[in-house]
Amino acid sequence: MKLSLGLKVSNSLSLTPQLQQAIRLLQLSSLELEQEVQLQLESNPLLEKVEEENATQSLEEIHAEQSSADLTHEINADHLPNDLPVDTDWDDVYTHQSTAMEMPEFEEREDNRQGHTTLKDHVLEQVNLLNFSHIDRLIAYCIVDALDDKGFLDESLEEIQHAVQHLLEQMDYDEEVELDEVAVVLKHIQRLDPCGVGARSLVECLFIQLDVLPKTTLARQEALMLLKHHDLLIANDVNRLIKQTGFKIEQLKQGIELLKTLQAYPGLAFEAKESEYQIPDVVVSKKNDSWHVQLNPDIVPKLRVNSFYANMIRRADQSADNQYLRNQMLDAKNFIKSVDERHKTLLKVATCIVEHQRAFLEIGAEGMKPLVLRDVAEEVELHESTVSRVTTNKFLLTPRGLFELKYFFSSHVGTTTGGEASSTAIRAKIKKLIAEENPRKPLSDNSLAKLLNDDGIDVARRTVAKYRESLHIPASSDRKVLI
Repeated sequence: MKLSLGLKVSNSLSLTPQLQQAIRLLQLSSLELEQEVQLQLESNPLLEKVEEENATQSLEEIHAEQSSADLTHEINADHLPNDLPVDTDWDDVYTHQSTAMEMPEFEEREDNRQGHTTLKDHVLEQVNLLNFSHIDRLIAYCIVDALDDKGFLDESLEEIQHAVQHLLEQMDYDEEVELDEVAVVLKHIQRLDPCGVGARSLVECLFIQLDVLPKTTLARQEALMLLKHHDLLIANDVNRLIKQTGFKIEQLKQGIELLKTLQAYPGLAFEAKESEYQIPDVVVSKKNDSWHVQLNPDIVPKLRVNSFYANMIRRADQSADNQYLRNQMLDAKNFIKSVDERHKTLLKVATCIVEHQRAFLEIGAEGMKPLVLRDVAEEVELHESTVSRVTTNKFLLTPRGLFELKYFFSSHVGTTTGGEASSTAIRAKIKKLIAEENPRKPLSDNSLAKLLNDDGIDVARRTVAKYRESLHIPASSDRKVLI
């Protein structure tokens, strides 16, 4: 084997810190980008945010400044006039009513707004008004503490009894708590507002609500009888219900209608509903029969290099302070460039998506076209991984609502004409067909597949079943309504 020395030319890709930063900024959401910008502003003195400065003053501000200047001039004069100007009037501080019959323009009211009241707090307020003994009140507190979010009792009566007995022993009470006492206290709680709270099951909750209704309530007895056969009611077995209850169709219908008016989960009304708001990154609007795509100006950070610190940098100075300023200025410029490239890439990809999905913007989900990352990557001349990063956790605001950019990518199914149909559009068509079906004769998956084939979409029955289940729509047997 002979050893030799030679030169070889090859290309290699190295991830510089600037390139790593640009890739990381691409996949950040708007909130994460705002946090990253704030972190850079706090750590880099040469990076600053451009604030919107209002250079013009309003007429009121100019008038106020002139009045203040006149007042200062007169006070500093050699002689004082008899009446000095003041910056407020008497009526600005004290108001006057001519008669007691005159109503003020704005009536002062006490702020009675309250925070969110939980289910347990609401029930405990009513428990404190009941004429309970100390032990019964302790039992009630343990029962309320065991309620879940739906308002149901999450523990057995034996567990409640054991918890109360343990608390009594800790307080040196030599008394025995019987299971019947716990059952009596629970019965009182179940009659509080909301009615049915503390029930052990849905059937018991509905039984309690029917029990407190007046006996003259229409179809009350029918509803109670239906609850005794709740297994057939859940299975929608109308024929067996009629046979075992002896009701006619009209009686059965009235009983079911009364059950629908009851509150299945009494605790959900007290659930704190926190709305999660998503800020759009890109906004699409229609102007003059054309769709315009633009970045949301509210989330685009306006950054620049601090000119004061930049002027302190000297070329020939190699001191530690000067070198620190140079490095910080270079980091600031690279960060501004990376943020700018992120926004340009996001706008480019969003514009390409809107061009492909014009039919969706015009007619809705049924007009969705099949689109994959490769199609967008080839059109905007980017890598698929870059397109994937820039469409993650980014939201597009359209006249039809707010959508994540990933929503517009979907698989495709062949059509009878040789074309392709988006899976999102097929789901929308299935949802529309089921919404328009006869509830007495719901469409089966085979029937849906035939209707889609008639519409030019070649799809199998199992594919229809898969799309239907993804929409959380039950099967035709469960959707059937006989009464």
